[in-house]
Amino acid sequence: MRILITSGGTSEKIDDVRAITNHSSGKLGKAIAESFLKEGAVIDLITTRQAVLPVGENIHPHYIETTADLAKTLKALMTTHSYTAVIHSMAVSDFTPESSVTIEDLETTVAQNPADLPAALSKIEAERTEKKISSDTDRLVIVLKKNPKIISLIKELQPKTILVGFKLLVAVPMLKLLDVAEKSLEKNRADFILANDLAEIHGETHHGYLIDKQHQVKEAHTKNEIATLIKQEVMKLEEAQ
Repeated sequence: MRILITSGGTSEKIDDVRAITNHSSGKLGKAIAESFLKEGAVIDLITTRQAVLPVGENIHPHYIETTADLAKTLKALMTTHSYTAVIHSMAVSDFTPESSVTIEDLETTVAQNPADLPAALSKIEAERTEKKISSDTDRLVIVLKKNPKIISLIKELQPKTILVGFKLLVAVPMLKLLDVAEKSLEKNRADFILANDLAEIHGETHHGYLIDKQHQVKEAHTKNEIATLIKQEVMKLEEAQ
């Protein structure tokens, strides 16, 4: 049994010294990996150097930083190996910096070319020679562009793999959380979605709902419970296929 797990959180570069990132620690990915290791699985782990790592043999870490790195590594691994399951628990940045300008440059650009602001901002970015944006400004304007959804690649690369996706919202009613998770399950052809709310994640306390394609919902209350639940449901589905 070979399992691919993504864990931790991506980081998107603003310049050579600054980045936009998130607070994902990789602890849940660690727990999931260690749960599968108990069953003798071989684990390919796509993660970051800031995330905590699982302990055990048969773990092959692949380090990335950006969402683009993640997509490249995921494609490389999934065209090299066949996976029983792909568990996409990494917190992937929805946006990445496209351009950044000082407020002074922005004001000048708007005055000179208000009709095509994106092109003007890209020109400023292309003409910048320094690898670190100067701090001699009180305000820096960063334009973000949307990243592609990595989860949508997985079933395209391996239609028969068991896909476990994750959906995180913040302080929403349970019914809304489950509804959004079910839409993600259908859209990405996932077999399971783990729906969780940041307001219910504190240390080892981690309240989550695992939803399958039959709209069955199972609940867990800690990272270890979630990891065990995912392992059990993946192995059960593998045996049924």
